[in-house]
Amino acid sequence: MKVGIIGLGLMGGSFALDLKTPFPKWIIYGCDQFKENEKKAFELGIIDHVISLDDLNKMDIVLVSVPVDNSLKVLKKVLDIVNNKTLVFDVGSTKEIICKFLKGHKKRSNYLATHPMAGTEHSGPESAQKGLYVGKTNIICEFEKTEKDLQILALKIFDSLKMKTIYMDPKSHDIHVAYVSHLSHISSFMLGKTVIEKEKNENNIFDLAGSGFESTVRLAKSNPKTWSSIFLQNKTNLAAAIDQYVKNLNIIKDLIIENDNAKLKKVLENTNRIKNILNKKQ
Repeated sequence: MKVGIIGLGLMGGSFALDLKTPFPKWIIYGCDQFKENEKKAFELGIIDHVISLDDLNKMDIVLVSVPVDNSLKVLKKVLDIVNNKTLVFDVGSTKEIICKFLKGHKKRSNYLATHPMAGTEHSGPESAQKGLYVGKTNIICEFEKTEKDLQILALKIFDSLKMKTIYMDPKSHDIHVAYVSHLSHISSFMLGKTVIEKEKNENNIFDLAGSGFESTVRLAKSNPKTWSSIFLQNKTNLAAAIDQYVKNLNIIKDLIIENDNAKLKKVLENTNRIKNILNKKQ
């Protein structure tokens, strides 16, 4: 099998590395808008060869891993180029706009809309890590619109990585990830912003910040270009999530101001159930 990866950062590079264990004979090709990323990915052994988009018609599988504001243009171009038997999928964090955009494409059946719930706050080829996808949840949208043989090939790949597949329609996907993924990043960025504005002396942040603060603002180290485009592409759902979040912040602020320990404790106890929900994943 020949696998082409467009975008050789964290997600694309890690996928290439994860394929090498279950499929050691597969050949990994790659391209990136930045030539230094192509060079680095080759030097690190992430890809076997550098290719251009025009070579994609020779690929059996193509993964698109680019910022979502570029994904529409890139996915259309990829589908225009690939042959009729090529599986094309992406790892973008939004799905409704993409699925609507590609609805009428003559090779729509070559495309599978996927969103692996995996990642870190790092970016670039150096951030690629083996095992990033292993055991993670993978959301697939509009599975029935992908050609049957390509469905089988895609599931073979995901099963080899022990991924847990969940099927959703694109609209539901974007609503859910607004709350469980995108809002987390907003919260992290804004906590970081709040502390930076308050603590003008950076040494105070460095000296006083404990592990709790570091873990909470970890996502604020994520690539701003990547996440600003995600926020804007899912703006309606994310705005609703932010409204709900602000409402809850105001509730707890009022309880603190009112010295209402009983109600404050009750809110915290009810929210504490999240640990039991998350422990079910382990």
